[in-house]
Amino acid sequence: MAIACVPFVLVAQRQEARRAGVVRMELSDGVRSETGIVRFGALPPNDTGSYLARALGRIPLSAAPLASAILPGAGQARLGQDRFVGYLAVEAYLLVQYFKNSHEGNTNAETYRALARDVARRSFPGTHPDTVWGYYELMESFLESGAFTIGFSGTTVPETDTTTYNGRQWMLARQTFGIALDDPAPTASAGYVRALAFYESRAVPQAYGWSWRNAQLEKDLYVRVIGRANDAYRRATNDLIVLIANHVLSTIDAFATLRLLQASQGGLRVGATVGIP
Repeated sequence: MAIACVPFVLVAQRQEARRAGVVRMELSDGVRSETGIVRFGALPPNDTGSYLARALGRIPLSAAPLASAILPGAGQARLGQDRFVGYLAVEAYLLVQYFKNSHEGNTNAETYRALARDVARRSFPGTHPDTVWGYYELMESFLESGAFTIGFSGTTVPETDTTTYNGRQWMLARQTFGIALDDPAPTASAGYVRALAFYESRAVPQAYGWSWRNAQLEKDLYVRVIGRANDAYRRATNDLIVLIANHVLSTIDAFATLRLLQASQGGLRVGATVGIP
């Protein structure tokens, strides 16, 4: 079967038409010729009276990349490109997802804080103030915080139960400053003062003490809720990263298109040959 090769030639020539560029495209197959006019920066005639068209018309062509940086797709709309719809759709979807995941994370954060306050911290004196995330993370790993001091008055007497968080900190302090764990009189050691200062800087005060003893079900729920909060915040962070990428991509796209229009003053000629069986 014979194969007919039909050349297609695209001639793009930039002309100045007030504030919008005009590109005349000619399609020729050697027999007939069709000419179309594409007005960059202009919306279809039936939309020219709309508020959006008037707002876009007030944006200079040179500001199209900046418009895309502020709102993805705005620059493409100003340049008359249909793909502005894609950028806007991605932006809208990601914003919805970001706020949805942020709300889910905040809701779960309120839940695990309430569990900590009403269950694990209820037997400790004080108003149970809220604090940083690292504190709630510790409550996942240790059943109890332990006492800040086991003395009744005077200087701090560190917690010695190493199964608690505070007891573990005192063990670490003794190891760090060379106080033997089996030393019956650690206060006589040369490094005791520094070990005590180390302990006091890391141990949990009584106002922040906790205990999950006899509340294992609540602790399991607490761990699950923290996991859900972390997952939601992680998704929200990913949404934010893609949102930024959408802004950057739309800006680069608008800038490249604008430069292409500026460079087409002398005409841009592209040829292609298509084989038809």
